Amino acid sequence: MEIDLRGAARAHMPALPPPGPLARAALGTWRARMINEYTSHHVFDGLARQLGRAGRLEEAEACAAFSREEQRHGVLCGAVVEALGGEARFAELPGSTFPEHADVPVVEGIARNLISISCLSETVAVALIGAERLSMPEGPLRDLLTTIYADEVGHARFGWRLAAAIVRELDMSARSRLGDYLRVAFAHLEEHELAHLNPGVAPPPEGAALGLCNGQDARELFYATVAEVIVPGLVAMGCPPRGRWRAAAVNPAYRSGTPRNDAASDSKIARRGSSARNTSLK
Repeated sequence: MEIDLRGAARAHMPALPPPGPLARAALGTWRARMINEYTSHHVFDGLARQLGRAGRLEEAEACAAFSREEQRHGVLCGAVVEALGGEARFAELPGSTFPEHADVPVVEGIARNLISISCLSETVAVALIGAERLSMPEGPLRDLLTTIYADEVGHARFGWRLAAAIVRELDMSARSRLGDYLRVAFAHLEEHELAHLNPGVAPPPEGAALGLCNGQDARELFYATVAEVIVPGLVAMGCPPRGRWRAAAVNPAYRSGTPRNDAASDSKIARRGSSARNTSLK
């Protein structure tokens, strides 16, 4: 199915600095963001339905609003695509089925999805977008990114708060199952993020004004966010991750994805992780 955002996107086109030789990279980056942001609305549609069936109507309406925000993010990213000379439209491929987790009680399935969507994916988005904002000069593109950032913070906070409230009511068996599920959730998160964070991409400093990021730095920030924000938050919630990801909370070597003994590098990762740590999500 073709998704055509051109009309809506052209109403929000930001003024950009001349992209010069970075035009192709910038267009590819914002096109990918447009697709990723827009199609993200499906997970909140699924979560809204799941919450509604469980009688949590207020929370279901909040997730329906988050779905609309994700679609708006797609339009805003499409506005940048249009400003760069591209077209804000794409063919949406069939997505994966929303996980209902029918093998566990309904409330436990909701907790799994809240953790996967808000505590993992949206929290990483907050860190990555927050770091990008800090490196971007003041101007229309930063304002556009700030709008997206503010919504992502709201999505993450919602999930952290509701998941914590639900997990408090779960018995030890359910919490143990959550710990097992987190192995799968973290593996999926890592696969998704690394597929979009190319360590070979290293744009020049002026690329920041167009939203271009250093892929290796972004990977390191991803691992720092997992180790310094997500894992401790889940442990405090009462559903500690196991195996490699539990080790990430106490071993800085995991923060780059490959164990190493480089104090200077660990210091850089910690500084980059500050954008996530300084954002209160709970």
